[in-house]
Amino acid sequence: MARPAGATAVDGFSVPGFDAVARLAARSLGVPLVSLVLNDGSAYWFTGGSGVPAHDPRPLHPLYLEMAHRLTAQVVLDTRHDERFRDVVLHPEAASAPVRFFASEPVFTLTGQQIGALCVMDAAPREELREAERAALRDAAALAGAGVVLRGYLGRTDPVTQLPHRNAFFEDLRAHLDGMPDVWVIAIDVAPVQRFNAFVRAMGHVYSDELLRAVAGRTQGWLPPDAHLYQVGAARFAAVLPGRHGQIDTARLDELVAQLRQPFDCLGIPLTLQPGVGLLKVAAAELRGGDPLRLVMSASHAAQQSVRGWAVYDRAQDERHRQEFFLVTELAAALTERTELDLYYQPRVDLDDGRCTGLEALARWQHPTLGLISPGHFIGLAERAGLMRALTQWALDHGLAQLAAWRRAGHDVALSLNVSSTDLGADLVSRLRSAGERHGVALDALELEFTEGTLMEHSETTRHHLEAIRQLGAGIAIDDFGTGYSNLAALRQMPATSLKIDQSFVRGMGASEHDAAIVRSVAELAHNLGFRVVVEGVETAHIYRNVLEMACDEAQGFHIARPLPAAEVPRWLAERPVLPTRRG
Repeated sequence: MARPAGATAVDGFSVPGFDAVARLAARSLGVPLVSLVLNDGSAYWFTGGSGVPAHDPRPLHPLYLEMAHRLTAQVVLDTRHDERFRDVVLHPEAASAPVRFFASEPVFTLTGQQIGALCVMDAAPREELREAERAALRDAAALAGAGVVLRGYLGRTDPVTQLPHRNAFFEDLRAHLDGMPDVWVIAIDVAPVQRFNAFVRAMGHVYSDELLRAVAGRTQGWLPPDAHLYQVGAARFAAVLPGRHGQIDTARLDELVAQLRQPFDCLGIPLTLQPGVGLLKVAAAELRGGDPLRLVMSASHAAQQSVRGWAVYDRAQDERHRQEFFLVTELAAALTERTELDLYYQPRVDLDDGRCTGLEALARWQHPTLGLISPGHFIGLAERAGLMRALTQWALDHGLAQLAAWRRAGHDVALSLNVSSTDLGADLVSRLRSAGERHGVALDALELEFTEGTLMEHSETTRHHLEAIRQLGAGIAIDDFGTGYSNLAALRQMPATSLKIDQSFVRGMGASEHDAAIVRSVAELAHNLGFRVVVEGVETAHIYRNVLEMACDEAQGFHIARPLPAAEVPRWLAERPVLPTRRG
């Protein structure tokens, strides 16, 4: 066999390893010509002779494209008996050598997607194709499929959607901006990351791959003819909209969102997405040291949460997101390395005799450069970033250590601690037990506060965990009661010890008879169900006098005491203000 002319492709970018694969097929089957034909029209040739040109600009014979889309192997021992081969030659430039023997094997990616066919040809017919030769052709086709996937990673093409990927997007964006002041870039997020991952977990990668191809198809149908679609992330597409310098065509964007919100039928299973379409006007200067793809992704992420489904990049919103990311990393460091976090303690008093029954631990964050950061801000960030478990553990350890110190000093007080829904799992009991033993505190001096929504969600599992906590001796409070959709049947069965009426109702008692009626009715109901009733948000003497006349057991709020640093609690306990009580 003469020196091979090598593997060449219509698109000029070879498949890695194709020479070796083709040489294996040529020797195993004794054929002079091997071709890898992909279903996008690309063709890769290998010959033992020297008659194959390095590049052939002409379109392929339709027969090759037909074989590239077939899912089964094809064997034609003598093409004189098959009309399809009337005009087929060994290679488009070798007209004097017609094909007399032809065999093909479909080529698949590792995920099972059919992407083309490996074809072998000869100028002489055959009487048979032995099983060993068929096996060799199948093996060569499998290797060729692996090479195509590798080409996708090394080149410009995504192996699943066959779309150009992120590197190609940036190359073409630079080309668009050559001589133009700016262009519009569009990004399409198929679905929120967690939801897309749920698709993969539930249905597998074959389903998600088919879904991506379907989304790409609808988006390409919407794009103008002179725009190309790119896959720039696992579930994200992007395009450059040439010639868009003025106002955005909002009607066209609404049309795209409407199309993407229509159910997709993938492998016989319908699915409705939550897409987000982001837009960004990019100037040439922004490509130097900038990241326009990150900016337009910020817009597409925001669009997923909007009713309209599309959004233009908002610099202020993007800065807020970057600030939140910075704070998350700073909070993670504060939980492990630094001393910026602290606990403040707000007293609760018994309305019968005025004694302090306990203190609620409240986290505070004094950042070294940003100053005091609101708990409403950083606790929400901790929940979204998966740091809530670490924050709860930090508060539990610091709170119990402080409680142990107060008790050694003779202060007979209890501690209440807010716990997130993410902490209400099977290991919370062991964490509580270990913390109590570590700090030498009996857990009957601890009360855990869970929001109403947490306790009413997954009630059967929740009830099991709460009963295990109660067996340790710790109390359980239903916090912020009245802000959720209360299930009275579930409430009746909850092994809670106290109920805290949300302060939004309590603070409105002075101005709203409705709020006062709600507080009075909830207190009466909770008291009758056997809960100890705690009223939060008691900020004025007027509110304090009102709750004295209700079926409430304890009160908490600024009128009694603001949250105090630990060092000030002993003095407050010794000098606490004298408040009216039911017992005079």
